Amino acid sequence: MISTRRFAVAAIVASLAGFSALPARADGIVTIAPPSADAPASGASLETAVLAGGCFWGIQAVYQHVKGVTNAVSGYAGGTVKNPDYETVSSGTSGHAESVKITFDPRIVSYGKILQIFFSVAHNPTTLDRQGPDEGTQYRSEIFPQSEAQATIARDYIAQLDASHAFKYPIVTKIGTVGTPFYPAESYHQDYATLHPYAPYIVFNDAPKIANLKKTFPGLWRDKPVTVAAAGGVGG
Repeated sequence: MISTRRFAVAAIVASLAGFSALPARADGIVTIAPPSADAPASGASLETAVLAGGCFWGIQAVYQHVKGVTNAVSGYAGGTVKNPDYETVSSGTSGHAESVKITFDPRIVSYGKILQIFFSVAHNPTTLDRQGPDEGTQYRSEIFPQSEAQATIARDYIAQLDASHAFKYPIVTKIGTVGTPFYPAESYHQDYATLHPYAPYIVFNDAPKIANLKKTFPGLWRDKPVTVAAAGGVGG
């Protein structure tokens, strides 16, 4: 069962705000520079990235609108329990973070650009174990690199952003262990924002992120999201 807390909090806030589309962060859209060192072209047709930054509904929805992304799957990473379920992760006892596995074509969108989107519109990297109405270690900001090269790029990019004072507060995003297992979430979590665009939580928390993506990265914007269902499932 999906946590009722998400809906209760979002419904109250959204009703008070008249369902207005607020920025993804209180300080508005953040324009940040791309990584000074990006991943070189590997020749591979597809690569993957695993990112955690709050509720996976919003992270998934953002990347489903990015050109070059062929699939974005909601799931869990970074914990100690094999094959965790939503209730276990939501309890905060398994150590997992709600995450999204992004499959992308590096010839169209680079890993560095994936990270630039992550830090600028997909979530707030300066709030510890919290995004919007959601609190707990399962909502932490963390990058789970799929290679040593990704780990280096992510680590250097965080240092670059902090050194340039891109944000008012220090970045709290963690860098996980290379090759950390990723477990797809239950089917009812997949494509949630697309299937439930008028749910109060989506309207207030996630629709603004999608709008910010379109405004900030027009060259990478795709109107029709690539869904898990269209991509052939969680393994597509």
